[in-house]
Amino acid sequence: MTESTASAPTPGAVAWFEVATGDPDAAERFYGGLFSWSFTADDASVAGGLDYRLVTTPGAAAPTGGLFGTGGQAPGHAVFSVLVADVAATCDAAEELGGTVVSRHLDVGPGVPAFAYLRDPAGNQISIFSPPA
Repeated sequence: MTESTASAPTPGAVAWFEVATGDPDAAERFYGGLFSWSFTADDASVAGGLDYRLVTTPGAAAPTGGLFGTGGQAPGHAVFSVLVADVAATCDAAEELGGTVVSRHLDVGPGVPAFAYLRDPAGNQISIFSPPA
């Protein structure tokens, strides 16, 4: 997609991805070497004591994903994230539709999006988020 035809994602769009791992340096070497992804530290996450690296894919004007160093505190995963208008309401809707809420983070801090991890009825994990106000 060229910059002139690019538009901001709308609610319901897959708008982010995340790879979580206990060895972020190895993951960076793997994905960078395999797909030519580039990585930069997310300053807000570093300030909060997290190892979160922003991923920019070839041809993208801005980061479209993240690499999360779990420090061994969470299982590794790769998940896509869907933009939603209201994280809390979407969590409620997911439960009504047979899914489960793994975790919800509604008031993370200034400049940090509200987000949640969900499981669909088959057990697949996804992520949802709303941009910060």
